[in-house]
Amino acid sequence: MSAVSSLLAIALQMRGLRKRYGDQEVVCGIDLTIAAGECFGLLGPNGAGKTTTLKLCLGLIDPDEGDANLLGYEVPARAREARRR
Repeated sequence: MSAVSSLLAIALQMRGLRKRYGDQEVVCGIDLTIAAGECFGLLGPNGAGKTTTLKLCLGLIDPDEGDANLLGYEVPARAREARRR
């Protein structure tokens, strides 16, 4: 598998993603890779950071630390292109 096709085989990749609101850390260093075609569920109690994590993945909010790549695009820098794709 070439480097390009292996990159396209990854739908979402997050490394060390963190988000804080004031003194409250709501996303605490998530490392996650989801392959193209894979079904993934994000479960947790209210206030666990699920919605914030999804907003980080889509580039709707900026992380305090870490990076994300959605469909081969760096998020949040190229989030609009990733969401269009």
